[in-house]
Amino acid sequence: MDLKRIENAVREILLAVGEDPDREGLLRTPHRVARMYEELFGGLEKDPAKHLETTFNEKYDELVVLRDIPFNSTCEHHLMPFEGKAHIAYLPDGRVVGISKLARVVDDFAQRPQVQERLSSQIADLLMDSLKPKGVAVVLEATHACMTCRGIKKSGSVMLTSSVRGRCRSDARTRSEVMSLLHKP
Repeated sequence: MDLKRIENAVREILLAVGEDPDREGLLRTPHRVARMYEELFGGLEKDPAKHLETTFNEKYDELVVLRDIPFNSTCEHHLMPFEGKAHIAYLPDGRVVGISKLARVVDDFAQRPQVQERLSSQIADLLMDSLKPKGVAVVLEATHACMTCRGIKKSGSVMLTSSVRGRCRSDARTRSEVMSLLHKP
């Protein structure tokens, strides 16, 4: 990541909005913003698939569900944050993965300029490709600052997206069970 270039761009933004980037309170702001972007977009330099390389053979054929995984991301349309919870379910076909790896996958995809719809699909597709389960379901619920702090300003709005693959999509009973487990209060 080109931190110096980000610093120069932030300095230009401050000038463009009529601020003095050389005043005391703003003097180090370009540097701080550059470091912030390095952190927020760190997922651009990561391969989420690496977290799913180590799996365990397990004769378990019931749903595995991990709910309430906190995440934050940055809306690629306004470069404003959106944050919420990810809920993941998969139906193993002889292979399981450590649950912390699911949270790491969420983080790696979330830490890049993103839209929620793509984020849920990327997680589901990677789980299908890497674990080869019978099915996967990913539900994300998030609040978007680009909707709550600007524009229409509707605080409290929550966006839900789902990406459902395999038997979790095609089998009505499995889909119903998955969704009931993912949406428990």
